[in-house]
Amino acid sequence: MQSAHASGATSTPVMDPEIIPSGKGCGAEVRGISLSSLDDASVTALKQALLQHLVVVVRGQQISDPQLIALGKSLGALEPPGMSIIGKPYIDAYPDILVISNILENGQPMGNLGAGEAVWHTDMSYREKPVSYAILHSLEIPPAGGNTYFANQYLAYDTLPEELKRRLEGLMLVHDETYNSAGQMRKGFNEVTDPRQAPGARHLLFRTHPVSGRKALYLGRRRNGYIVGLPLEESEKLLDELWAHASRPEFVWGHEWRVGDTVIWDNRCLIHRRDPFDASERRMMHRVQIKGEKPN
Repeated sequence: MQSAHASGATSTPVMDPEIIPSGKGCGAEVRGISLSSLDDASVTALKQALLQHLVVVVRGQQISDPQLIALGKSLGALEPPGMSIIGKPYIDAYPDILVISNILENGQPMGNLGAGEAVWHTDMSYREKPVSYAILHSLEIPPAGGNTYFANQYLAYDTLPEELKRRLEGLMLVHDETYNSAGQMRKGFNEVTDPRQAPGARHLLFRTHPVSGRKALYLGRRRNGYIVGLPLEESEKLLDELWAHASRPEFVWGHEWRVGDTVIWDNRCLIHRRDPFDASERRMMHRVQIKGEKPN
């Protein structure tokens, strides 16, 4: 039998996963894995990179919706998305996928969030068990804008003044469910004028990551936030201070999207936001998320 070398045939080399840190407060690029045909080594590398860098990007791989779902399931059980602004799944065949888009067809939104800014937030924190990981895959990208930024909330906690840590230890925060991170009111909800009456879960201001064991500042969203038990004015002032601290530039890594990028992040120890972009340009992303645990 002729060897592959002797016959002139070539084989595709198997690459080891490569992790390239961003050099910022969080973030890394993962190379040398195929998201369309994951193996155990690739999943292990992704999990390790997430534990160390909190958010990772795999660039330039077109994956189908079933492959996106399989990627999600490699990290845990899928969590159904929050309510879409049309009141039903955007993709009937794949209800576990949330579409993030500004595109309209026949006047009907094809996805959530539109083209405006999405302010700093943590996903799904209005639930008793917020999601652990989120995965966002890009299908169409505008020529400018729409970049996503992540801020490391381990660092936010670690750098809080000790006196403030002691003051906040054990306090609960209201995580409002009324509005999404683009300010759109969710279907079936009414306007909230008093944050103390906002619907949604109550979570500790500091949460401990179940795998790393580290503490993170856990703020959810600023809108309608309220620190339970404090006078409203005091809560408002303190939350403004905490949000300014949580989003300090040295904690942040920004991702400039390209078509085929897949970004995976640990929702338990990050906040993130999105730049606005030209509403006349198309942006289409598909997203899945992984079940989490009750913060403690």
